[in-house]
Amino acid sequence: MLLIQKKNKTLNSNDPNMHELEDIVYLDDDEDVGAEANMNNLDAFLPISPIPTTRIHKDHTVEQIIGDLHSAPQTKRMTKNLEEHGLFSSVQQRINYKDFQNCLFACFLLQEEPKKVIHALKDPSLIEAMQDELLQFKLQKVWTLVDLPNGKRDIGTKWVYRNKKDERGIVIKNKARLVAQGYTQEEGIDYDEVFAPVARIEAIRLFLAYASFKDFVVYQMDVKSAFLYGKIEEEVYVCQPPGFEDPDFPDRVYKVEKALYGLHQAPRAWYETLSTYLLDNGFQRGKIDKTLFIRRVKSDILLVQVYVDDIIFGSTKKSLCIEFEKMMHKKFQMSSMGELTFFLGLQVKQKEDGIFISQDKFMTEILKKFGFTNVKTTSTPMEKP
Repeated sequence: MLLIQKKNKTLNSNDPNMHELEDIVYLDDDEDVGAEANMNNLDAFLPISPIPTTRIHKDHTVEQIIGDLHSAPQTKRMTKNLEEHGLFSSVQQRINYKDFQNCLFACFLLQEEPKKVIHALKDPSLIEAMQDELLQFKLQKVWTLVDLPNGKRDIGTKWVYRNKKDERGIVIKNKARLVAQGYTQEEGIDYDEVFAPVARIEAIRLFLAYASFKDFVVYQMDVKSAFLYGKIEEEVYVCQPPGFEDPDFPDRVYKVEKALYGLHQAPRAWYETLSTYLLDNGFQRGKIDKTLFIRRVKSDILLVQVYVDDIIFGSTKKSLCIEFEKMMHKKFQMSSMGELTFFLGLQVKQKEDGIFISQDKFMTEILKKFGFTNVKTTSTPMEKP
């Protein structure tokens, strides 16, 4: 095609920098107007580098950055995982700095519970949890590595992995528990009496109601590897823990001296150890509820409620609570959890005008279990009072 250029007037005569525009008019090839283009002076080949190059922008202007400049980098996959576990909603709803740090800490914890030890050995947090568990065994002198006597049989062991969550469903700790396969025990040979009292949910409600009536704060503490403190009288042998066998003596077994998790007599042995210690330190056991322990000091009272290895306590005098914590730390390895917020499926909020309990987490789990989390909601008509 041929080109003809024709000058027009400027669009804005007031602008001294505005140049005159040139219109480009395309004509048919039939009209032989103007000079014909020479196609022989074009290069037939263009040099191309055999090394692929990528254009990289090293610096970006601040205006092009979306979000907080001081926040850590985040990928789409990280965002999806956080949204699935409800971390974003928890951070947005709470401005407490401690809660925000807990949410960030949960990002580095394993969110799924592995079923096999071979998978757990690939995760650093679970390896640390298993080492902590075996360290407790060593500190409490739970067992002794021996040869299996003739005529005796050993009980298998297994690792159980659990994610400890708070009342909002956020994973706060990866736990590894070594349990014995107690279902292989024979009654009369490996164990005799196994009964141990356990606190009921009604007892917890009464405890909180009394605390609200007396206007005192309820605290919570947890015993680390509680069953390992209970002594057993039977002769029990267990296999070495999977993944942590002794390289020098792989065929030996452990003779158990303390109550290992999974053994039938373990809960009773732990209860006897704890109750004996509390009774020796001035506590009285409840006549109806055997998991309630009471200590009276003049006109003040200290209440302790036990549910296996979880303990809640409160007193009309705060110094008695501090004294009780020190007393428990002398005998057991405890982890103080501060004021009670979540216990036996109950979410507890302690305020100045009373103690409020709810089961939001429990209801959420029920709805999720039966697939009602994404259904369309509707109001339920109720009769007016």
